[in-house]
Amino acid sequence: MPTLQHIDIQLSEQAKMSKTAAQLIKTVQDLWFDRAVELVLFRNSLINKSVAEVLDLHHYTNAFVEKPISVYESLKIAEALLDMETPPAKIDLGKLTHEFQNESEEYEDINDFLVSKLIGIEYHSHITPKDVVLYGFGRIGRLLARELMTKTGSGNQLRLRAIVTRGNITNDIIDKRLSLLKSDSIHGEYHGTIIPDYKNKALIINGTTVHLISSKAPEEINYTTYGINEALILDNTGAFRDKEALSRHLKAKGVSKVLLTAPGKGVPNIVHGVNQNEFDLDQHHIFSAASCTTNAITPILKAIGDTFGIENGHLETIHAYTNDQNLVDNMHKKYRRGRAAAINMVITETGAGKAVAKALPQLEGKLTSNAIRVPVPNGSLAILNLNLKSNVSVETVNNCIKTYALEGELVEQIKYAINNEMVSSDIIGNAAPAIFDSNATISEHDKNCVLYVWYDNEYGYSHQVIRLAKHIAKVRRFTYY
Repeated sequence: MPTLQHIDIQLSEQAKMSKTAAQLIKTVQDLWFDRAVELVLFRNSLINKSVAEVLDLHHYTNAFVEKPISVYESLKIAEALLDMETPPAKIDLGKLTHEFQNESEEYEDINDFLVSKLIGIEYHSHITPKDVVLYGFGRIGRLLARELMTKTGSGNQLRLRAIVTRGNITNDIIDKRLSLLKSDSIHGEYHGTIIPDYKNKALIINGTTVHLISSKAPEEINYTTYGINEALILDNTGAFRDKEALSRHLKAKGVSKVLLTAPGKGVPNIVHGVNQNEFDLDQHHIFSAASCTTNAITPILKAIGDTFGIENGHLETIHAYTNDQNLVDNMHKKYRRGRAAAINMVITETGAGKAVAKALPQLEGKLTSNAIRVPVPNGSLAILNLNLKSNVSVETVNNCIKTYALEGELVEQIKYAINNEMVSSDIIGNAAPAIFDSNATISEHDKNCVLYVWYDNEYGYSHQVIRLAKHIAKVRRFTYY
């Protein structure tokens, strides 16, 4: 049983760790707001985190990554980065700290170590910020607005300048838009300031003016009158789905690129992390970010396919209900979706099985798919039953996904979950589009495996949209993962 002296020592150490975490938070904020350098801890953002959250993330690195680093060591590396002259960048503090633990004897000091690791960072010093317009302001639009404003920093990447909606913009409408942005039943309160500007029909978000524009026709808007030029339009209305319809945006003054937040026809469908480099950004002007389900399963399918080969398979997605369904039984253009969403499981279709082939052509015709809408407002689960070209086991499959979650091009897309008590509400607010449930993997040492992939169909997808938007806008910073 712990003695009083032992408890005093524990409390003293806890206070010391908390104080160090607070110092780390300040350093992280200074790097972000002064230099647009974003620090993450094994892909987990450190921006706007509390002391408790920072300490918990360090505990996570010990449990999952099996790379024990302390908050004291993290602070040492972060402060050294603060002393360096660095252009905008995104740097994994966890990876750097772990590498310094193992390689410190090879370098004169921390500065020498960092210069060696971050070689090439100077070539990313010039980034031209991109104006962004949200066309539509529903579930995805508001989450995009939140994230864009939270991560504005010094404004060296994406700048949210306007939001376009239908209908007259009265003072009452401005108040309603503000309220929906500020308070969200699923994602909670927005921790920033939002002030209405009735005179100029705008919202002042964290001190920055975001214009509210009313329009029924994309081509009729003159964005330059708002000081917006060469803008990237993020169309999240769902009203324009093919190249012809989306091209209407490009006829507006002040627009250069369009990104659809849904599957698109006749335009590149991109799952960021998988196929974004296959398209010439100077030749294409309209892009699609595919669907939330496609973004959840494609990274996992790429990892499994590249490692073991995929013969064929079936996708079943257990999806949260959406605004497309009825609140109570009523007419609907699609079968079954007319039944009350909050009290029924509803079998419906998903195009994700076929859509995967747009990012991974080798899977063309190999996946069947179906969907079940269930009575939860957010948080979904994809079940992949795959027949492979190689024999596998639970261990080999999990090790494969774990490797991809830690290294390579899919580290932002795949989160490897180790919690065997995890349920759908636990993944709400997770920025990764694919959360691999390692404890649920099924395999009998043959060529078949069943994989369970969670995803926040709103939050995780929104982050994928922003990652792709940065790529399209050519404002991706130097990254060190």
